[in-house]
Amino acid sequence: MKLELRQLRHFVTVAEELHFGRAAERLHMTQPPLSQSIAGLEELLGAPLFLRSRRQVALTAAGSALLPEARRILDDAGALPDLVRRVAAGEAGRLTLSFVSTADYSVLPAILQRYRAAYPAVQLVLREATSDVQAAELLQGRIDAGFVIPPLAGLDGALAYRKLLEEPLILCAPAGLPVLRRAGPVALRELPPLPLVIFPRAAAPALHDAILGCFRAAGITPVIGQEALQMQTIVSLVSGGMGLALVPQSVSNLMRAGVEYRALSDPTPLAETGLAWRPDKASPVLQGFLDLLTTD
Repeated sequence: MKLELRQLRHFVTVAEELHFGRAAERLHMTQPPLSQSIAGLEELLGAPLFLRSRRQVALTAAGSALLPEARRILDDAGALPDLVRRVAAGEAGRLTLSFVSTADYSVLPAILQRYRAAYPAVQLVLREATSDVQAAELLQGRIDAGFVIPPLAGLDGALAYRKLLEEPLILCAPAGLPVLRRAGPVALRELPPLPLVIFPRAAAPALHDAILGCFRAAGITPVIGQEALQMQTIVSLVSGGMGLALVPQSVSNLMRAGVEYRALSDPTPLAETGLAWRPDKASPVLQGFLDLLTTD
């Protein structure tokens, strides 16, 4: 079957006019070629589309069924040039992003809000994942970009990276501890010997080691009581009295009963969040996303 858009356009025009002469005028052609085009379409589809008489032209049941489908096909075909242009310009398509849980409380919401406003026709697919999982998915082409905690070990040159945020670590502790009764920063040595709640080292080795380094610098060897991949789980465990945690400052946006956040008087490293992507896989939609970040 070799169905042409031209034939469908001829059919729709005759169906709307129910008169071959007027339809030919609309199409800027003579009547005989139009009649031949309709006859060819009927032969191709294997059914008559019009009932013809000297006084009247009417749609058959098959013609009535074809009419809305033919209009849809012509509308879709007419929209193709604009769709191709918008996809090429990064204004339409699909963008798949992954993010570490800390980004959900810091940079991610505002960036997504700006992007949706600038590119409303792009379909956003969001996945929460740890940095190590994101690195593998980037290399395999399963995601376009990821909000990660650097560094991504062994991937120098394979991935591009842009720093988005640096923030201090703060204390996340069960509410009601005596040391929290006074206002102001808290020293790690003032805390009771509660277990440490932390994420597995494989998820973000540099930040994991930095947290343990804070305790070592204070002369403390913490006992790791629980490990959890997601910050909301860590905060929930602290809320349940399972221990205390050091978390990036933005995690304090996660309000939970039974938890108190407090700045530390101890020197702490800055926790960094950034965007990673494969520079050799920068699609138009991803380029638009990167351009939007550049305007910050």
